[in-house]
Amino acid sequence: MSDSRSFSRREFLARGAAAGVGLSIAPLAAVAATDVPQVRQRIKLGRTGLEVSDIGFGANSLEDTSLVHYAIERGINYFDTAEGYRFGGSEEVLGQALEGRRDGVIVATKAKLEARDSRAEMMESLETSLRRLRTDRIDVFFNHAVNSVGRIANPEWPEFTSRAKEQGKIRFCGMSGHGGKLADCVEHALDHGLVDVMLLAHNFGQDPAFYQRFLSNFDYIAVQPRLPALMQRARKQGVGVVAMKTLRGARLNDLRAYERPDGTYAQAALRWVLASGHAHSLIVTMRSRAQVDEYLGASGPAEVRAEDLALLSRYEACNGDSQCRYGCGACSCPEGVQVDEVLRTRMYDRDYGNRELARADYAALGAAASACASCSHQACLGTCPAGLEISTLTRDAHERLSRDPGGGSVRG
Repeated sequence: MSDSRSFSRREFLARGAAAGVGLSIAPLAAVAATDVPQVRQRIKLGRTGLEVSDIGFGANSLEDTSLVHYAIERGINYFDTAEGYRFGGSEEVLGQALEGRRDGVIVATKAKLEARDSRAEMMESLETSLRRLRTDRIDVFFNHAVNSVGRIANPEWPEFTSRAKEQGKIRFCGMSGHGGKLADCVEHALDHGLVDVMLLAHNFGQDPAFYQRFLSNFDYIAVQPRLPALMQRARKQGVGVVAMKTLRGARLNDLRAYERPDGTYAQAALRWVLASGHAHSLIVTMRSRAQVDEYLGASGPAEVRAEDLALLSRYEACNGDSQCRYGCGACSCPEGVQVDEVLRTRMYDRDYGNRELARADYAALGAAASACASCSHQACLGTCPAGLEISTLTRDAHERLSRDPGGGSVRG
């Protein structure tokens, strides 16, 4: 920023209120929902030709086959899972749920394929997912959580995807990502025609257009400033674009008093993503029938309402000082702590309520935030453009996630 100030929660409140955006809205009276929630729009996913529900089913917490059946009855036909979700359990449950229903849905799964992985190792990951999913094909197979150009530039990747397509094991290939080097990875993939679909973190908290509605004269530092243009480029090149991390942390309870059945925070956040025009469709984690119904309230031609803006603004005011902007990359740690990755695992635990996933991803970071527990130099202080107290949050992540349920140290 031109005056080196952090973009703070207090400043957003002050400027948002001055702009008259409804930050002081009173609790809304409950309104009965009359329509049966259902998918109201399907979108062609770029050149793949796949017609996907605009609201897709995120299965990272999936344990119940009946929830998948319920989603299908509501018109959802795009299901997203990964080999690492519930240590393969999500794929297994989804496979069970889709027996006898496979031809009516589109299945996407993901594997973390490294820069040095061979095509044989990639094929082994794919075949493991095929067995768990009880299917002979994956509609979209993603290289998962790509945050290094080397991983998508691995010459084994196009060789693997070409062979897997020839063998009918995958229909289309893709990459997913939400890290600080995401724009570089996306650009490389587009430059070299390496993917058919991209799954990218995108929500109102990462979109400069959201803040510009309220802070027109404020020098706001955009998070991932290149990403919106790259998403548009992907679409022009025929690459399908799906948005994830769409709820910006999924914190709902502190806004319930200001919601109504046809105007919840989640619906406002999802409508923002769909209305942005950057993504064809989105996925969101669904854990219950009530969530399926709520999220489908945002399905259909997207239009952001005035009350949506009020809810999103209130959410930002309440939670903006604890939510890391995925892939910002502005902070650095001389001890090598990957701040954004550590805070992502904290989000999985604190906001998503998924401690299993949080612990697994935190352990995969190695030493993770162990250095923060005894740090004396506090080099991260004042480096976050959003005003987050980084050391407080990373220490909290370490305390939450560095020990297994039995009390032993996980790693580091």
